[in-house]
Amino acid sequence: MNGSHGAALLVVDLQNDFCAGGALAVPNADHVVNAMNRYIAEAAANHLPVYASRDWHPPVSTHFQAYGGPWPTHCVRDTAGARFHPDVQLPATAVVVSKGQDASGPGYSAFEGRMPDGRLFGQELQDRGIGHLYVGGLATDYCVRQSVLDALSAGLRVTVLGDAIAGVNLDESARAIGEMLERGAEITAPSRLAG
Repeated sequence: MNGSHGAALLVVDLQNDFCAGGALAVPNADHVVNAMNRYIAEAAANHLPVYASRDWHPPVSTHFQAYGGPWPTHCVRDTAGARFHPDVQLPATAVVVSKGQDASGPGYSAFEGRMPDGRLFGQELQDRGIGHLYVGGLATDYCVRQSVLDALSAGLRVTVLGDAIAGVNLDESARAIGEMLERGAEITAPSRLAG
């Protein structure tokens, strides 16, 4: 398959703070990094655009426990914790989507994120004629879930890479998968990306 099919890969938040030893480590994150590397390589080989979302929080955010939010401080912009995990093999052509920059909101969805030129992620997909998004990364019950639901709301076909996701909470992740399926996502563990 090549990019003319209007498909792209979204790699969600494979950042140090969500991986082993990070401030908000997701169980099995290292497995997700390895699985996503296979999909990244395949997408690149097939000339599909690769997008990598990242939490890019300000130091003071209502998202953090210190300021009344639910989460420990994590993925603060320009810190080591906010960097992509060193084992993630993003191609040079990958485009970074920064989200969570609003100090008063969580910014779970890549669709709240902005491209390097300031455009919203959804506008980028529309401009490039992308109608099918493959999604994997962290965490199933939060940023993957919300990105997938927003993609579906935008009318995109979504395939969640079932062997390349992991959640904070097992029960919540199961609910998130059920919700994504109910809304129309395909959840699979394919050996190859398909059109």
